Amino acid sequence: MYTAVAQVITWIHQGYSTFLNPDSGLTWALTIITLTVLMRILIFPLFLKQMRSSKKMQELGPKVQEIRKRYKNDKQRMNQEVMALYQGAGANPLGGCLPIVAQFPIFISMFTVLQAMASSPVPKFGMTQEMMDSARAAHIFGAPLPATFFTSSADIIKMNADPTITKIVLGVFVAVSSLTTFLTVRQSVTRSMQQMPDNPMAQQQKILMYISPLFAFFSLNFPLGLIMYWVTTNLWTLGQQHWFYSRNPMPEFDAKGNAIPVAPKPGLLSKVTKSKTEEEAPAAPPEPKVVRRQQSKPPPRSKRTGSKKS
Repeated sequence: MYTAVAQVITWIHQGYSTFLNPDSGLTWALTIITLTVLMRILIFPLFLKQMRSSKKMQELGPKVQEIRKRYKNDKQRMNQEVMALYQGAGANPLGGCLPIVAQFPIFISMFTVLQAMASSPVPKFGMTQEMMDSARAAHIFGAPLPATFFTSSADIIKMNADPTITKIVLGVFVAVSSLTTFLTVRQSVTRSMQQMPDNPMAQQQKILMYISPLFAFFSLNFPLGLIMYWVTTNLWTLGQQHWFYSRNPMPEFDAKGNAIPVAPKPGLLSKVTKSKTEEEAPAAPPEPKVVRRQQSKPPPRSKRTGSKKS
């Protein structure tokens, strides 16, 4: 896996090097971003599988609430019935973990390859010495690509960089990485809490949401290139989930647990759909007119008797 990731990095870098400086930070930043996008496109079917499972769980919401009310005094039986309901419908409560688990091999491979670029005295994983020297010479906002927050000042100086500027740039990237991780988890947890507020799994995910900023303490040991990868994949996840959630709003339920149809959020597609629906909707029948007969007034008494007024 390390060799495969290193080879893909080499191909992408060679492609950008045809019109950019191969040793520039821009070339290497584009290489990492492109690798991230390709990887996310590769696991996009897993994202769709995750969303389909989530949609099924939303549809099963009223039945789950009914089971929880029926077995509220028997937690074990309640959990068994809920899991049996999910299995029967093909819904997986842990389906949201698939995209994250699928990224681990790429994440670990990139970590190992970038670490080799930063510290290995000899080429590794099929990379050439020229390739490794190019990565070490690349600076992004003045910080070397293989540097970590705890890289010694002497090693940073060997990379022709200023230690203070490097620490500041890495600190900013770590903060952005922590923030995007928190926003990504919060987006998913908020959806789960709206779906089933009393679900124990949703409560655990809520705790995870507040723990996620601690990722910053671990990413201090990551090379700058790996932090860039993590920020890019978080931004992709935020946009991808927003795209899906905006077109699949959460169903609402009445007091009896029946689903209430929810219109999609305002947007270009929703406006087109609304206008089309209005055009196809049959016109309401006109209200019937009430015909009132006017009663003729009786003639004056003088006319009825034929007498004239003197």
